[in-house]
Amino acid sequence: MDFDLPESALAVREGVQAIARKYDQEYWSRCDADHRWPEEVWRELVAGGWHSLAIPEEHGGAGQGLLELAVALESLAAGGAGGAASFMYLLTPAFGGLTITRHGTEEQRREFLPKIASGELETCFAITEPDAGSNSINITTQARRDGDHYVVSGQKIWISGVERADFLVLVTRTIPAAEARPRTNGFTVLLVDVKQAVADGTLTYRPIPKLGTNTVASSMVFLDGVRVPADRVLGAADQGFAVLWDILNPERVLAAASGVGFGELVLRVAVDYAGERAPFGTPIGAHQAVAFPLARIKAQVELARLMTYKAAWLWDRGRPCGSEANIAKLTAADAAWQAADRAFQAHGGMAYSLEYPVARMFRDARIAKNIPVAEELVLAHIAQHELGLPKSY
Repeated sequence: MDFDLPESALAVREGVQAIARKYDQEYWSRCDADHRWPEEVWRELVAGGWHSLAIPEEHGGAGQGLLELAVALESLAAGGAGGAASFMYLLTPAFGGLTITRHGTEEQRREFLPKIASGELETCFAITEPDAGSNSINITTQARRDGDHYVVSGQKIWISGVERADFLVLVTRTIPAAEARPRTNGFTVLLVDVKQAVADGTLTYRPIPKLGTNTVASSMVFLDGVRVPADRVLGAADQGFAVLWDILNPERVLAAASGVGFGELVLRVAVDYAGERAPFGTPIGAHQAVAFPLARIKAQVELARLMTYKAAWLWDRGRPCGSEANIAKLTAADAAWQAADRAFQAHGGMAYSLEYPVARMFRDARIAKNIPVAEELVLAHIAQHELGLPKSY
């Protein structure tokens, strides 16, 4: 058993940290307030190849894996980006690069991966629907075969980054859930040309006003007869559930990496303030009521980091990692939230001031307990698959 990160991951950490150090909290707060993508940071990640780590070398990437992506995301979050870092590594590096690398045909890999690696092409992902919510089995967005195309109709909700994306990794039903045997059959994952569909008038989207993570928009997406060439199916038609798990498990791992880095960042903000603030003559951090909760959060962050790395390590080796990915996501999200809550408490009334980054961090940390999967569903998975308790749904 070896707990040392490989040299490749250490190099990633160093490279991404060097970029993160250039951007202070004022920069991230300004991007959030302006509802603006952190374009300057993104360009530096692309220029250094830090976004294309998991793309094979023959297609312009670094030929590494999910572990390196997780370390990159963690480093960016801890370096100052906080919750804003998650979408920078989920939307294109994971949903696009990682998925096409694992499940694309050779023609698809040649077409898409070099453009992702060069920064020419960006992607996003769409599975959630207004009525299905977290019950992905019951999605109703339909893809109907029509000659050498699929025709897609339906709605998606909370789709982040569609306004930037060139292609949408879209989860559809080609067999309705009521007719599929087993019910996990009948999923087909498609690569949708967003700009073409928008130009055709068959895809529209409407941003949803939201509490935080405003460096990327999240939208309702309406699909009304979108035509998708049949050669843009990822994996096999009707058998997309296997592709789906290779999207959802890495998503959970990267969400966990974001939580670890975010927790580390917020904890540092809290500790710095507690070590300096001395309204009664000694720093408030000298008091156990302040120090002990922060120390406990440090322990939680370190434990979440271990499980995050383990889950990524398993995925890179093609081994089952569903429980590990879920546990990593659960513990990291909670650590980040606890850190934000204690940072808020340590700052007292000043936490309410937008002149400090704590309010933004507090808002951004809370949503991680709900996305990409609610902690109640994670606990249900653990109860069923790890404890052997009866399925409740």
